[in-house]
Amino acid sequence: MFEIKVKKLAEKAILPSFAHPGDAGLDLFSIENKVLEPGKSHLVKTGISIQLPKNTEAQIRPRSGLALKHTISLTNTPGTIDEGYRGEIGIIMINHGNENFTINAGMKIAQMVIKPTYNVNITEVDNLSDTIRGEGGFGSTGI
Repeated sequence: MFEIKVKKLAEKAILPSFAHPGDAGLDLFSIENKVLEPGKSHLVKTGISIQLPKNTEAQIRPRSGLALKHTISLTNTPGTIDEGYRGEIGIIMINHGNENFTINAGMKIAQMVIKPTYNVNITEVDNLSDTIRGEGGFGSTGI
């Protein structure tokens, strides 16, 4: 089992936690109150910083319930927290809905999934191997 060290930067900060056994994502919580107007985004503070295990990253993802019920998402999803980052975790939330959405201190606002990373060597080449897909990209398999 890996260990993630968490530092509280604010007294009201809540440590990340799994809601259910077997969950992939740890819940992250707001430490601030904010009304998020339609079409607007805001960097919501969590009041925590973390120390990740070597060769891992933390991916920050939206909460499905906020997306479905309130049309709230994250602008850079998944967001990446690199292993060496020690600053406060901030969640860039956006309101895609038509009504104001109130973020309250203590509210679950995102999920954090810990994933392995790989160190790679970059090699410049003149050609790449052929595949069936080739250069087929955006929309190449239909609608």
